[in-house]
Amino acid sequence: MLRGAALRVTRPRVAVLSAVNEHPHADTESIIGAVRRDLPNVSHQAVYDSLRALTAAGLVRRIQPTGSVARYESRVGDNHHHVVCRSCGDIADVDCAVGDVPCLTASDDRGFSIDEAEVVYWGLCPGCSTGKSS
Repeated sequence: MLRGAALRVTRPRVAVLSAVNEHPHADTESIIGAVRRDLPNVSHQAVYDSLRALTAAGLVRRIQPTGSVARYESRVGDNHHHVVCRSCGDIADVDCAVGDVPCLTASDDRGFSIDEAEVVYWGLCPGCSTGKSS
């Protein structure tokens, strides 16, 4: 996967990619913690550099819902969207409403060639909405 994206294969990159695969929508600190279970001496900077390289190569997607720190996921290339819980901050993937990239058609594209639409749905997750009703 890394070589296919023209990236050098390093232990930190492999560990970061694995952590993002295992913990979708994780923040940087959570990824550092997961990586350190396999590579206890990895530096913060090595994880940040790996996330930047993996994102630039299109192997990882960086999202940042309003009011949240950056989160990372390995589901890339399909222009899916997210639903975020207003109470606990949980994030889940939501497939495109229409299914064709870019999923939405702008009423006026202003001459842009649009290839992606970003939508964030907000509400309460099942756990928080159940807690609110009791």
